[in-house]
Amino acid sequence: MTQEAPTFSPLYRQIKALILQALEAGEWRPGQAIPSEQELASRFSVSQGTVRKAIDEMAAENLLVRKQGKGTFVASHNDPRALFRFLRLAPIDGDLSPPQSVPLDCWRAKAGQEASRMLGIELGAPIIIVRRLLKFTTKPVVIDELYLPGEIFQGLTAETLKGWNGSLYSLFETRFGLRMIRAQERIRAVAADRGASEALKVPEGTPLLSVERVTYTYGDKPVEWRRGLYSTADHFYLNELN
Repeated sequence: MTQEAPTFSPLYRQIKALILQALEAGEWRPGQAIPSEQELASRFSVSQGTVRKAIDEMAAENLLVRKQGKGTFVASHNDPRALFRFLRLAPIDGDLSPPQSVPLDCWRAKAGQEASRMLGIELGAPIIIVRRLLKFTTKPVVIDELYLPGEIFQGLTAETLKGWNGSLYSLFETRFGLRMIRAQERIRAVAADRGASEALKVPEGTPLLSVERVTYTYGDKPVEWRRGLYSTADHFYLNELN
């Protein structure tokens, strides 16, 4: 029997993990400056170069944001530049004006098998389901249905959604302290059924993009399962590959 050799994480990755732990614990909130590289180097008893390498990687992953002459800040969904990080739909005419989020429904339910599996919660656990439209220049382009863990999103109501002026993720961050870190999407082509036809104001049978997303917060914990239908008559799905 061959015994696997132990694996060792580079020192900067260990420092990155420690910074992530501090972020997850809420030591530094979204939009707040983190300590300087020198202060972090002293705290973790490593060189500034090691800290810099950890921060560089976290900035590349949109966890931190460097601001010239000001320092390094925790990334925030309230930053307008963050809007199109998770919303990958871009207008063909190039107008990147923020879309309008129009809540339709918000209700409480119990997790079925699929929601339980996608969100990593027990079958029958409380969830909140949200339906909303995204409008670009008053035209409906996306119809979304979101499934959220009820324990995390206690207090989320239709009134809260209607009274919020901003993206859903900025609401989740501001009201519930939840930072969305990454998402995994599955995309396929479908034909508009009657419900989608009425919501998006397109003829039945119109080709649409079906986008299913699971979004994760710190610790790779799933906190949102979303199913959306996208009209691409005036928009395209933009994905930058690095």
